[in-house]
Amino acid sequence: MTTPLRAAVIGVGSMGANHARVYARMPHTTLAAFADLDPTLRDRIARTYKATPYVDYREMIEKEDLDVVTIALPTHLHRQAALETMAAGIHTFVEKPLADSVVAGREMIEASHRHGVLLGVGHIERFNPAVIALKERLDDGQLGKIYQIHARRIGPFPPRIKDVGVVFDLATHELNIMEYLTGTGIRNVSAQVKQTLHDKHEDMVSGILRFGDGVLGMIDINWLTPTKIRQLTVLGERGMFLVNYLTQELWFYENRSAQDHWLGLVTVGVTEGNVIKYELARVEPLRVELETFVEAINHGYNGLVNGEEGLRAVFLAEQILRASHEQRVITLPPYTPVPARYQAARNGKDAA
Repeated sequence: MTTPLRAAVIGVGSMGANHARVYARMPHTTLAAFADLDPTLRDRIARTYKATPYVDYREMIEKEDLDVVTIALPTHLHRQAALETMAAGIHTFVEKPLADSVVAGREMIEASHRHGVLLGVGHIERFNPAVIALKERLDDGQLGKIYQIHARRIGPFPPRIKDVGVVFDLATHELNIMEYLTGTGIRNVSAQVKQTLHDKHEDMVSGILRFGDGVLGMIDINWLTPTKIRQLTVLGERGMFLVNYLTQELWFYENRSAQDHWLGLVTVGVTEGNVIKYELARVEPLRVELETFVEAINHGYNGLVNGEEGLRAVFLAEQILRASHEQRVITLPPYTPVPARYQAARNGKDAA
């Protein structure tokens, strides 16, 4: 039986506290320590999970023998913390987005290669069962030719997020998912952003994308809506898929005309057909995500969203902001989403 990995969390606020809980409960990890500046959070996590608390994560790195660490700090602090954890030989999982710039993200990836440790990025929706089921059905050709993919991620304003706007905080989810589902890279971006409540950054973005195979994409994202909506639709020849991220539901709205045509009948156009709700087993995506990270450490790459994919999302976020600021369509170089593979030894700290 594999010895549980000793895990730690840097920053145990709203998301970091969930990482601490999952590490403490997974069979292949034990929550050894955590670090946070807030004494109330430190006391709560220490009492709940019997882990050693630290104020300074550097002291934690020095004193604890750690295999795995999650960094759940504000985005602008990701780079420095990750460079230090990876230099200490610790496999590092960074909450999305990877960094606040492409330059910082590249430095983090280079450090992971230099120190022979795994760098994972918290694109949690990739582990949503509705997204996984949709990807399987698209790859099987159930929708036929894809015409459009439309993401809507809206909700109330979060005062705790001060260092980035909705493009880095929320659009990176959808940009990664869109390229993952279509299997093609985004080639053109245009966007408009708006700043209403946030002190320094945009809190609304509307964007139009064109993928390498001609698929159109739309993103509708804001922190200005008094109810939380997380939905994605994929429109194609045979109908439309609808994902509800929050309820982990996948629906299919059939284009009956296309279905008749598929069966060999002479019909054209678009007509309403059957509506199907697929039965999916609900899971906690964060737990699946961290289980995947641990499995990658022990056995090699297995579907983890790695540093390269995280960097791609940061790059696309920068281009969305650039398109808005320059008020023009930005053309991007060709790109094919192919996750880099990682091979690890059984003992994570012996990874080549």
